[in-house]
Amino acid sequence: WYNIATGLAVPASQPKPEGDTWVHGRRETNTMPQWAGSCWYYLRYLDPQNPRAIADRKLLEYWGTPDLYVGGAEHAVLHLLYARFWHMFLHDLGVVPQPEPFRKLFHQGIILGDDGEKKSKSRGNVANPDAVIHEYGTDALRLYLMFLGPLEAMKPWNPRGIEGVFRFLNKVWRECLGEDGRTHPKISDSATDAPALERLLHETIRKVGEDIEGLRFNTAISQMMIFVNAVQKAPTVSRRTMLAFLQLLAPFAPHLAEELWARLGEKPSILHAPWPVYDAAKLVVEQVKLVFQVNGRYRGDQLVPIGFAEAEAVALAHKHPRVMPHLAGKTVKKVIYVPGRILNLVVE
Repeated sequence: WYNIATGLAVPASQPKPEGDTWVHGRRETNTMPQWAGSCWYYLRYLDPQNPRAIADRKLLEYWGTPDLYVGGAEHAVLHLLYARFWHMFLHDLGVVPQPEPFRKLFHQGIILGDDGEKKSKSRGNVANPDAVIHEYGTDALRLYLMFLGPLEAMKPWNPRGIEGVFRFLNKVWRECLGEDGRTHPKISDSATDAPALERLLHETIRKVGEDIEGLRFNTAISQMMIFVNAVQKAPTVSRRTMLAFLQLLAPFAPHLAEELWARLGEKPSILHAPWPVYDAAKLVVEQVKLVFQVNGRYRGDQLVPIGFAEAEAVALAHKHPRVMPHLAGKTVKKVIYVPGRILNLVVE
């Protein structure tokens, strides 16, 4: 019983006190703020149906805490600080075995509007993803957001920029499938990749894998674009090469990659395929491009073996058809040589 005039309370087990100001009520025991629940949800996920504890001790010890927390800097107080307080409190009580809640923290950047202001519902300048998805698809939107720039940077939203990644995805589709919707004629099990394409594949496997680990999604996408351009120029491509590329693309464009994986006859889902492994031996470069300059101006280039000596480079420059006219009748006063990169001949 609750007295609305005085604020006094009497247990419901007792008779109703006299007076019109007493009403029957139920005490509200859930007075914790919503942040209290959001501070330990990652623990409850491990054992959500447990009626006796936050989670079973064995599960807490097995799964541990999140390896990586990605969130905005604005959450540093409203969530991260509170979560750390609650976790350390539970650790002091002996409820959780780990003293800290998150092993690694990464603050992502924010998306800016056309006016340079942060996009937010309160400002009314948000972009509706449904409209973008309707026109370009979910994969294109995902890829565009990752391709905008470094994850930690502030990036301006430009709806016209999505057309570039949309064309890239269309190119991937055309290089995998012919006009009849079947495997592209230049893809086969018997095809042998050119050494340059094979090396580029292994470079792409290495870079995409390392960039995912480092959260450098934009540069991983750039590398995949370089690879697809090389595939487009190749007369033939081995089937295993295209399948390996689709596995790299899957985390970024899962719907397209899954569809192409199935159309190329692969089962089960691409999600069950092991991540490609690069061969370090395939990354060894035997030749490099040496640029020839005369008085600091580009005059030609040529592939030369690794470790090409300066004297050999100078002799090669004098025989190069595009460099020879700029050396005829002139005296070489100085030679500037950066092995494997530039040969600059200063003449007069």
